[in-house]
Amino acid sequence: MIRLNRPLIVEGRYDKSKLSSFVEGIILTTDGFGIFSHPEKLALIRRLAEKNGVAVLTDSDTAGFRIRGYLKGAVGPEKIVHVYIPDIYGRERRKTRPSREGKLGVEGIERSTLERALRRAGVVCGEEAAETVRVSKAQLYAWGLSGGADSAAKRRRFQRRLGLPENLSANALCEILGDLCSMETLEALVEECGGEGDGE
Repeated sequence: MIRLNRPLIVEGRYDKSKLSSFVEGIILTTDGFGIFSHPEKLALIRRLAEKNGVAVLTDSDTAGFRIRGYLKGAVGPEKIVHVYIPDIYGRERRKTRPSREGKLGVEGIERSTLERALRRAGVVCGEEAAETVRVSKAQLYAWGLSGGADSAAKRRRFQRRLGLPENLSANALCEILGDLCSMETLEALVEECGGEGDGE
């Protein structure tokens, strides 16, 4: 079992059930888009966030990012730590068909991948996130990951290499990159994924 250093917000009860099998701590659900019409639950999340912030772990699909955005606006970006899972395509066991985007949700992701995501975000007791470095949109541009020819494809390769979902905006990518690894590691990954100077 791993212990969380702050409450964790997930989308649904199956996500909560999966995480509860190996995670100790408060896990709340948004009931999918239900959070949009439940002011009492949002008030509880805000109250919990006041002390030490909250972590948000949603599916890597459009709906998951919409819920993240709503919570970020409602609670405040400084009170939220985002935990991201990679885009993994497939179908959850309890479902007869894959999701609309074909990606596995939190409930379908392997425990080891979920543990890695929680540790990387620094929300496990006794483990801190990597030392933060600032990554700007100008840096993404300099690396060839934004605003240039083939930059979207390069950014997708880069995000896959880091185990991040493809739906991340450039702003969200800037926010979390500095928490993942050192600038030297990021620059090496950019080169590996065909960043600046690759002549594409």
